Amino acid sequence: MSKFKREEKEFKEKILKISRVSKTTKGGRSISFSVLAAIGDEKGRVGLGLGKANGVPDAIKKAIATAQKNMVTISLRGATIPHQQDGVFLSTKVWMKPASEGTGVIAGSSAREILELVGVTDILTKIRGSKNKINVARATIEGLKALRSAESVAKLRGKEVKEILN
Repeated sequence: MSKFKREEKEFKEKILKISRVSKTTKGGRSISFSVLAAIGDEKGRVGLGLGKANGVPDAIKKAIATAQKNMVTISLRGATIPHQQDGVFLSTKVWMKPASEGTGVIAGSSAREILELVGVTDILTKIRGSKNKINVARATIEGLKALRSAESVAKLRGKEVKEILN
């Protein structure tokens, strides 16, 4: 056993997209990198960030820092979502439906990565419109932010949870 113990990170990080972007100036082309990263604790918290820098490592650090600032808490019911929900961002629509236990994460593009970071293990999704990774990730986050638990709906309506679920 070594002297130094590696500390466990609270969040898991995933790089969703790395793009090389260039800007043409009077002096020629200036090249930089754009990185889309997501972080989550697999217990209902997730964040999405975009970072841009001249080097890939710096862009990754910026994206992760932005993702930590943009953390949101998602309402879950066990290993799935509480109800069917659509997430919309620009021309991308992500349809999400709760699935029975053992179904798995049926999702494509960056929606799968985001849902895994949230801690969802059983869900059905369908992406409509633009399949751009950035838009899909943001649409997924928007849909997840709109989810509400039965307890919060019952409190809002001034009823009991049993009345809401029946």
